[in-house]
Amino acid sequence: MIWIYTLTSVIVVSLISLVGVLFLLLKESRLQKYLSILVALATGALFGDALLHLLPEIFSEAENTLLPSILVLGGILLFFVLEKFLRWSHSHELTACDCPPEGHKTVKTVGQLSLVSDGFHNLLDGVIIAASYLVSPPIGIATTIAVILHEIPQEIGDFAILIHSGFSKARALLFNLFSGSLAILGAVVTLLIGVWADNLTTILLPIAAGGFLYLAGSDLVPELHKTTGFKKSIFQLIAFLIGIAAMLLLLFLE
Repeated sequence: MIWIYTLTSVIVVSLISLVGVLFLLLKESRLQKYLSILVALATGALFGDALLHLLPEIFSEAENTLLPSILVLGGILLFFVLEKFLRWSHSHELTACDCPPEGHKTVKTVGQLSLVSDGFHNLLDGVIIAASYLVSPPIGIATTIAVILHEIPQEIGDFAILIHSGFSKARALLFNLFSGSLAILGAVVTLLIGVWADNLTTILLPIAAGGFLYLAGSDLVPELHKTTGFKKSIFQLIAFLIGIAAMLLLLFLE
């Protein structure tokens, strides 16, 4: 029964990645108009998730804060190296075809980093849900509800980042679904390894937090600064604060 409960829960969580289908109903011109605001919302949500959810949970359960601190820094370093590799790879592709401008290269990398960081997070969600069901079904159900509430605003933001990065709406939806399905992988691995699940969570959680902080601070904030108009900047600030507020509100709902 634990397997049925767990797999049902993570499949539901994975399907939340399809929330981006709502954007398929918008015309391309209207979507582009609101894209920078959605990216600001995603930035606030990433900062809020890392600083209000992940890091407090990491340090509240750590006997020694040095190791999780090193793992958070390791997550930041991992995404720094990954972005360097992606930019290096793109520069070689551009040398061969001599086409897209420098700006397009940078934005495309943001989307790829977003997929990696979100993949880590979804994998972790699967681990946490399965580990909760191993304790008891009621705890597993409660954890699943908390993850669902958490995933909806984040998946909207992730979809916006992919569109902003040059993905078509169909490809963004497909890649988001693939990233969401990693929750199933995380759950299956956790159920198979059982008692060692806590060790996996201890390692993945700070790495995911470091990845979120790097993506939001290094890539998304500079993208927001490219908008200089006063009115648009105010809307971005409001969206940024709404992203943080949504993560804060979830603390009271979980």
